[in-house]
Amino acid sequence: MKLLLVEDEQQLSEALTQLLNQNHYLVDAVLDGESGLDCALTGIYDLIVLDIMLPRVSGLEILKELRAQRIAVPVILLTAKGETSDKVQGLDGGADDYLAKPFASDELLARIRALLRRKGELITDNTLAFADFRLNLGTYELEGRQGRVRLTLKEFEILKYLMDRPHHAVSKDDLILKVWGYDSEAEYNNLEVYISFLRKKLSHVGARAAISTLRGVGYKLEE
Repeated sequence: MKLLLVEDEQQLSEALTQLLNQNHYLVDAVLDGESGLDCALTGIYDLIVLDIMLPRVSGLEILKELRAQRIAVPVILLTAKGETSDKVQGLDGGADDYLAKPFASDELLARIRALLRRKGELITDNTLAFADFRLNLGTYELEGRQGRVRLTLKEFEILKYLMDRPHHAVSKDDLILKVWGYDSEAEYNNLEVYISFLRKKLSHVGARAAISTLRGVGYKLEE
């Protein structure tokens, strides 16, 4: 899962990034609202943790623009303010949840898990399924008719992104943004290597589904 953290307190941002990484989330962290808005509008994130009080552009302004652009990514608002009016303003603005600082790290993680479940991506046993194979979101294992194999983190993120969009064309640029991040220098050949690895692993577990190459566009997962 790929998360965006927009928090201007650098020490808190670093601590939260470390916490989320330890819990197997990929995190892009930015320290101001302008950068946060640019990242959020890419639409590559599974969830956004967003501080309200930010330099340049406020968290509420970011939230308003996201919803205006019909980007339905779950958003958890963070703020030092705990008054009911602030909570109501954030939730009415399109936020999915709200945490007032200071908060317990376990509570943040629990709220993140709850919102990701609410997206309807999970099926039983914390797995995704497509055609005749399954992807375990906790262990990163790919399972098919002929066995199972563990994926690397990048292989997992690529395959999950394709499984979230079955039968739809996914551009190489979108995949690179999703897996390597907004400021990455990764190139198409880096992605092509991982697609090759995934195809071999899908074949290894006996999956009939395939990752098709769409010339000049990108890839598509299809039966």
